[in-house]
Amino acid sequence: MLGPYEGKVKELLDRMTTEEKLGQLQQLTWTGDTGPGGGQTEHTEAAARAGLLGSVLNIHGAGHTNALQRIAVEESRLGIPLLFGLDVIHGFWTTFPIPLAQAASFDPAVARLDAEVSAKETRSNGVRWTFSPMMDVTHEPRWGRIAESCGEDPYLNAAFAVAKVLGYQGSADGAELASEDRVAACAKHFVAYGGAEGGRDYNTVDVSEQRLRNIYLPPFKAALDAGAATVMAAFNTVGGVPAHGNAHTMNTILKGEWGFEGFVVSDYTGVEELIAHGFAEDGADAARLALDAGVDMEMVSTNLVDHGKELLAAGRISTERLDDAVARILRLKFALGLFDAPYTDESAAVDGPTPAARAAARETGARSMVLLRNEGSVLPLSPDARSIAVVGPLADSTDLHGTWAGPGVYRFPSVSVLDAVRAAAPGADVIHADQDIAEAVAAAEAAEVTVLVVGEPPALSGEAAVRSDIALPAGQEELIAAVAATGRPFAVVLLNGRPLTLGSWLDSAPAVLEAWHPGIEAGHAVADVLFGAVNPGGKLPVTFPRTVGQIPVYYNHENTGRPYRPEQPHEKYVSKYLDLPDGPQFPFGYGLSYTTFTTGEPELSRRSVAADALERGETVEVSVAVTNTGELAGDEVVQLYVHDVAASIAQPVRRLRGFERVTLAPGESTTVRFRLGAEDLGFWTNDPAGTFTVEPGRVDIYAGTSSTARACRTLTVV
Repeated sequence: MLGPYEGKVKELLDRMTTEEKLGQLQQLTWTGDTGPGGGQTEHTEAAARAGLLGSVLNIHGAGHTNALQRIAVEESRLGIPLLFGLDVIHGFWTTFPIPLAQAASFDPAVARLDAEVSAKETRSNGVRWTFSPMMDVTHEPRWGRIAESCGEDPYLNAAFAVAKVLGYQGSADGAELASEDRVAACAKHFVAYGGAEGGRDYNTVDVSEQRLRNIYLPPFKAALDAGAATVMAAFNTVGGVPAHGNAHTMNTILKGEWGFEGFVVSDYTGVEELIAHGFAEDGADAARLALDAGVDMEMVSTNLVDHGKELLAAGRISTERLDDAVARILRLKFALGLFDAPYTDESAAVDGPTPAARAAARETGARSMVLLRNEGSVLPLSPDARSIAVVGPLADSTDLHGTWAGPGVYRFPSVSVLDAVRAAAPGADVIHADQDIAEAVAAAEAAEVTVLVVGEPPALSGEAAVRSDIALPAGQEELIAAVAATGRPFAVVLLNGRPLTLGSWLDSAPAVLEAWHPGIEAGHAVADVLFGAVNPGGKLPVTFPRTVGQIPVYYNHENTGRPYRPEQPHEKYVSKYLDLPDGPQFPFGYGLSYTTFTTGEPELSRRSVAADALERGETVEVSVAVTNTGELAGDEVVQLYVHDVAASIAQPVRRLRGFERVTLAPGESTTVRFRLGAEDLGFWTNDPAGTFTVEPGRVDIYAGTSSTARACRTLTVV
């Protein structure tokens, strides 16, 4: 992707001193603080002036970036421009739904739209590099950063990672990186961060090679195939070796097997943290271990700059490796056009959400919502209702952007559900009460229908926001029970950044809408679904457990030798809990609609295929018919799963290998087609050198509208 600049890179490298080379490996933070430590503003300016700085974190605004860039370009010896980076996770000014919500749309176009809008706003404000997409597959809803993930499935994460990368960068060959509406992407966190024990941030991860390659690595490979320019190392250990010092993952797999030409940036003080991990003795040791293992740029901590020269003199790091790291960084700077156009046009800066951007955020917010329950057709609400109660602790909240929202969160509040309901039903008497139970009950008794808005504020999810109990916060279940006791119709709207354990209140709630944290247009997106302007079509990208004691619970698990059998619920010596029904509260892929659908049996283009034919690129087509059997137009997500029945390494009971969201009018039918190839029917073994195999045997192929689909055909691999 970045190869065309080799001549220019070599010419510049030949002119650089050792100190200037080490400086390119350094990223310092400007003002503000995104983690432990503080601002490094004075140090940053001095380093830029001396030509001893490669990148700056946490600065935005064309005037600010231009001022600092002029110091680097016009006052340093070689005039090498700085690369400005920022966490633009799901929006800059215009906040889109959190990534977990976007995954619930089962429509990668949602992520691509977010990235395109975000890239334009970000680039016009002087920033050319975003630390996104995050593609950490996780089975851990207690982990706050599940909000930034696309859930528990590697195939779904990969599809959304590709969409995000293409939305940020444009074409996979990197030809659009210098465009004024593009930014460089960063695939993070490499790797297996989502497997943190106990769901605790920064915690230990211990995985087999096959699970590393089958579960955690595929989204990264897909993102890099889509052109992702950079990769960020993870905070966790992998098999006892911290990711920032893990040569197997960064050198052997990422740069060796995959041929990655971009650069690896550490996470915030991640190099320094090799000492706390017990992996490095001191800062010099941390610098050596990280550089030799594949880290190319150090974020915030300064071990490479502080100790690099002495390490070179002692032969503990090589000039060849130093030059390789610098070349990788310079290539991206050339590809981004920084040498030709280092400054940003301040007159063209986007200074807030445009009407089109807000419309996109509203559309994607509604498209990402999942209808969990709708007994008695409480939803959709009638816009002609005479009275509606809107109650609950989040009913009038304007803080619904979600975790890791961009700078827009400080200037542009979210639309509240209360205000949006008033706008959607202008003739209704809208009665409001917050979390006071007596007031909420009085409001519900006085209204035709109640919208009960509960969940987590954004501060309860995201980085360093791990919860040991993922039920609704204190008092909210009691509020639901009190409203239910009135006997009046009501709908619960959940606003949250993770799966929740929904508790006994679920059975008393006639309608439940999972709305996640929907972003800047939150209230309008919720109202669009509540009133039927949008028929919900989202699906769960992650399993909802019944209780925390059941975690981890995920659809793509391996079977045990004594699996639970529903037809024999009282069988004792099987894998089950004594005090809990088998299975989750809601499975992966689940979601309802205001209409109904049927899907047919999966039809195969052939019933057998040779393993070597698959390895040569042949495929099997699977066709699935789907019909809207209801009275409203709506969306359905047709999902395709495979199960290798007997293999040399026990395979998951289901693996998602295809999905498509379709819109159908009442009575309309269509046929969705998928193609299965070697990548879908094979798997990685435990060989550390990386062995992918397609084995002969029976593969069951399931199709339907969730991971519990029963319609099945068998394919034989010979």
